[in-house]
Amino acid sequence: MEPRKTFIRYSDAFKRKVVTEIESGKYKVAEAQKIYDIRGGATIQGWIKGFGKHHLLQTVVRIEMKGEQDKLKALEGEKRALESALAQAQLKIIALESTIEVMEEKYGSGDKKKIVTTSSSASVKVPNTVKDATR
Repeated sequence: MEPRKTFIRYSDAFKRKVVTEIESGKYKVAEAQKIYDIRGGATIQGWIKGFGKHHLLQTVVRIEMKGEQDKLKALEGEKRALESALAQAQLKIIALESTIEVMEEKYGSGDKKKIVTTSSSASVKVPNTVKDATR
């Protein structure tokens, strides 16, 4: 048979007493924990939240330069614009690849010059080299 766990319950009066002693500077949290044999690491922190002044709890303070918030918003807007441009470029690539597939199906996947010369409805110039493709 396993030994039963013992749960310690503290009264509100005791909790207030410990919090008051910590807030007055009589003890630090770690000292009060040792003196009163309070085992849970966050126990006293919870009491401070519930009964005490919250100035003793750890807080995160963000210090910013003037205009930093505006710069952050501008960068976020620029990021959204770049993401949109990237999405449009990807759609364009998909459309072009689909067009190439259709042209290959219609005219065969052989010679690209043949595709261009046999297509009388569209005048498309197929570059011969990479240099021509970048123009």
